[in-house]
Amino acid sequence: MQTRGRFFDDFAKVAGGAASTLSGVKAEIEGLARQQIERLLVNADLVPRDEFDAVKAVAAKARIEQEALEKRVRALEKKLGLKPAAPAKLKAKPKARAKAKPSAKKTAKAKRPARKTGKKT
Repeated sequence: MQTRGRFFDDFAKVAGGAASTLSGVKAEIEGLARQQIERLLVNADLVPRDEFDAVKAVAAKARIEQEALEKRVRALEKKLGLKPAAPAKLKAKPKARAKAKPSAKKTAKAKRPARKTGKKT
């Protein structure tokens, strides 16, 4: 019977050692994960909230000023009797791509008129 009790005692010691080892491994993994996350955040080039809010306010102010200038231009065009300018369309910058074929308008400009040979017909 003592062998059975001794077996369970040994088993309890092994289980206790494994539990303490696993808790140490858990702490080590948590520490490494924190270090990785901190490193990623430092390298991510994130903007602090206060800087973001400041830039957002500047952009809003610029937008208001731009709209006021558009109204002034329209009023001046109307006063001078000019045709109002077409509103500018915002386009995203095209990405670099393969060389495009020239449009028909460009090709028409590029063609030269036929040469006169001097022969009368």
